[in-house]
Amino acid sequence: MATYAIGDIQGCFDEFLELLDVIDFDKRKDQLWLTGDLVNRGPKSLSVLRKIRELGDSVVSVLGNHDLYLIALAHVPKIFSGYQHTLEEILMAPDKHDLIDWLSSLPFIHYDKDLNFVMVHAGLYPSWDLNEAKVYAGEIESQLRDNDLIDYFLANVYGDDPRRWRTSLLGIERMRFITNSFTRMRYCTKKGTLDLKEKKTPKLVSPKLMPWFAVPSRTNINCSIVFGHWSTLILSPEEKKNYKVYPVDTGAVWKGTLTAIRIEDLKHFTTVPKTTGR
Repeated sequence: MATYAIGDIQGCFDEFLELLDVIDFDKRKDQLWLTGDLVNRGPKSLSVLRKIRELGDSVVSVLGNHDLYLIALAHVPKIFSGYQHTLEEILMAPDKHDLIDWLSSLPFIHYDKDLNFVMVHAGLYPSWDLNEAKVYAGEIESQLRDNDLIDYFLANVYGDDPRRWRTSLLGIERMRFITNSFTRMRYCTKKGTLDLKEKKTPKLVSPKLMPWFAVPSRTNINCSIVFGHWSTLILSPEEKKNYKVYPVDTGAVWKGTLTAIRIEDLKHFTTVPKTTGR
């Protein structure tokens, strides 16, 4: 049995199938961890979701910002009617409601005690310990799983503020910060203020900003973290070891590759880069 963590698929169905062949995945004994952003921008998001559902209990996935956006489009479409996306096929599919309900049931964090690994989409806010992160994730998961709360949550959760965590945050501001931390975060200041605009590699950004995992006061959660969301991030083996972080988004949707790591030994597997645009 092996556990493979795969980075952002984003509708790249052919690459997903290729990677399953590369790792010789067997759903009877292996497990896939998917770091979210299963859909959007790529050409075959509907096929991706149906394939993942077909793989059943052999797959664990967390929610990414693009997955959350799809849920929002299904629930409060008028608010997002002016946004461009490649999700129309899903929104028109006969199994749309089953797929959206399934997505809404996914967690924002997955922790495996035996492997001592955590999976999230974007990251873990630097001051949170593991138990806090799981509790805060549960707060926003409950919004998506309650028919009386989900529409209000999705209609109001989008935005950049507040940018600094306080345990005293309440209501939608609290929900927004937690959601942004799990699904959008890349950079913070030394004091933990989120910068949700910057996307470039760390060498090209202001010295006032640092990756969330490099904040000096970051809480030691005593386990390793695998995450996606950040296709421009390249870390050396030494940096991965020191920070205990393993980014696996290698930009499949941007003509890059789709990457998997085998959690048990951290061996990397990847698809062949594509030479044509999407």
